[in-house]
Amino acid sequence: MLSGTVAMVPIPGTDMLADVGMLMRLIPEINKRFGLAETQLAELDAQRKAAIYGIITAAGSHLIGHAVTRRLIFALVKKAAARFAATGATKFVPVVGTAVAGALNYGAMKYVGNKHVEDCYRVAKQILEQQITEDDKNHKPRESLQLAAT
Repeated sequence: MLSGTVAMVPIPGTDMLADVGMLMRLIPEINKRFGLAETQLAELDAQRKAAIYGIITAAGSHLIGHAVTRRLIFALVKKAAARFAATGATKFVPVVGTAVAGALNYGAMKYVGNKHVEDCYRVAKQILEQQITEDDKNHKPRESLQLAAT
């Protein structure tokens, strides 16, 4: 909601700055909730860490298991450049334009957040499936399932 509200301010760039700030908090929190934050993964043994980073790399995410930097978030925001261009142009249409800009911004940020949750879910599921397979091979009980130290 904040993203959509800030996008209604008719000053170009304010929405982008708000989005970057919001994503700088949101992405690490999502990672943490899935046990995929860089600090959580750092506590694992080298073999387990290598296996997990292999899964993350195969998933194609640069946001999972890594420090989330402004540079990384700006790269993500650049991918949505077309959205920002459309939002910037609509801001100059009185009343309706700012509402449309807000709706576009809200929708885009919701998409980015949901996409990251889906990516983390897919990675976490794959990690757990791999651990189940390894535990079955080693005849370990199921209660040992764990993504990262929490």
